[in-house]
Amino acid sequence: LSVQRLMADNFGFGAEGDWKTAALVRAMKVMGAGLDGGMSFMEDYTYHLSQNDMMGLGAHMLEVCPTITEQKPSLEIHPLSIGGKADPVRLVFDARPGPAVNAAVMDMGNRFRMLVNAVEVVPTHEPLPRLPVARAVWRPQPDLKTSATAWILAGGAHHTGFSQALTAEHLEDFAEITGMEFLLINQDTTLSAFKKELRWNEMYYLLAQGLR
Repeated sequence: LSVQRLMADNFGFGAEGDWKTAALVRAMKVMGAGLDGGMSFMEDYTYHLSQNDMMGLGAHMLEVCPTITEQKPSLEIHPLSIGGKADPVRLVFDARPGPAVNAAVMDMGNRFRMLVNAVEVVPTHEPLPRLPVARAVWRPQPDLKTSATAWILAGGAHHTGFSQALTAEHLEDFAEITGMEFLLINQDTTLSAFKKELRWNEMYYLLAQGLR
């Protein structure tokens, strides 16, 4: 609950000592100020592997920002099997449906890489009584199989910044301003082209170092 309230007040947060995602969450909240939609720390928590409609479910224990919902969150107490502490209090809700982005930042040794996946948040199909946490269910672009493969090929982190307010274009501008590599997984992504982009980018950053 404390982390949820801090993020709602626009603090950055990254679980498990993830300072890069904490900084990214803060930067995304600043960029999204005044825009419609919320922003939160997130990770791919589990997957809905239906043959015809594969989706991702984003959550992170109890640490998802309530700015991403239109509902009135439910304040609940449930056991947590790790940590050895008293049953923690948390806000439980579903993210509002609509377009969003997941972004991660990784240290590639000679530069930082920002990886973005465009997603479409959808309503949860059924109640989730055994998952009493804040969550977002989404269809990743272009599809789960392609997006997951591209994410792995790019060395994508398992923590992300999730935003309904920002677009991939906002994040590309931010990456350019800060000198980060930028990679986008969206409706137009094919694995063949994405692999080539990874190889070309690697060559560019090696050559750019020498030219400096």
